[in-house]
Amino acid sequence: QVHLVESGGGLVQPGGSLRLSCAASGSPLGSYAVAWFRQAPGKEREFVASLRWSGGTTYYANSVKGRFSISRDRAISAVILQMNSLKSEDTAVYYCAVGRPIVSAMQDSRMYYYWGQGTQVTVSS
Repeated sequence: QVHLVESGGGLVQPGGSLRLSCAASGSPLGSYAVAWFRQAPGKEREFVASLRWSGGTTYYANSVKGRFSISRDRAISAVILQMNSLKSEDTAVYYCAVGRPIVSAMQDSRMYYYWGQGTQVTVSS
């Protein structure tokens, strides 16, 4: 069992930055992948980025490549999503999730079975 708590959301102007954190407790993350998904009003949940905890390999959605960066803080069992050059279309509730997807399924939300409660990110002037 893994318990996840997201933090760091808020309101930011276009072009600004936010740093989201996902704190994990319970089972060790060693064999898991940790991902960020987001869901905007009226839209399906979509993959943002993920990281394999043991090796640190990262994966990104094309829409955020070059702007977002995912990393891990082993000391506090947390995964960080640094979001730069934010756009209005990045507005959504951002969720942290843990699972054991194969590489070809890293972007499939059905492969993740522990989820946080979500944090709201609003990009607006």
